[in-house]
Amino acid sequence: MLDVGDEAPEFELVNQHGDAVRRSAFEGQRLVVYFYPRANTDGCTTEACAFNDALPQFDDCDTHVVGISDDPVADLESFAAEYDLEFDLLSDELGEVATLYESYGEKHMFGNTFDGVFRNTYVVGPDGLIEAVYEGVTPEGHAAEVLEALEEPSAELTS
Repeated sequence: MLDVGDEAPEFELVNQHGDAVRRSAFEGQRLVVYFYPRANTDGCTTEACAFNDALPQFDDCDTHVVGISDDPVADLESFAAEYDLEFDLLSDELGEVATLYESYGEKHMFGNTFDGVFRNTYVVGPDGLIEAVYEGVTPEGHAAEVLEALEEPSAELTS
């Protein structure tokens, strides 16, 4: 995992609308970058909807949210439309950005081995440095956990 204080790797990925989104476009505000394995699965839907429901509170903290998976843009478009998701879902089909964020690799499920996205989250500060790292998160309650850390003015954002 990347550590608190590390420079957040730059990326440019396409969102569910086909628009390019760069990490550096958010300099000057915080950015929550959360990685999730697969759109339209139970855990990923729970997590995405929780982040979406909390967007006004993230806005109050001057924090933008992006979700990254290795789903193709078309899948992200239908996922966002089905659940009225109002933040950027970014397509990293080859896992290149997830690899930079140490959130992609070999997984084992139901007796199968494959490469995929790990459920990790990073909070990137206004200066482009990583302020918090959440590894192997549980979808339910995770958005609230991140938001609580952002709202605590005296709390450190390390996890």
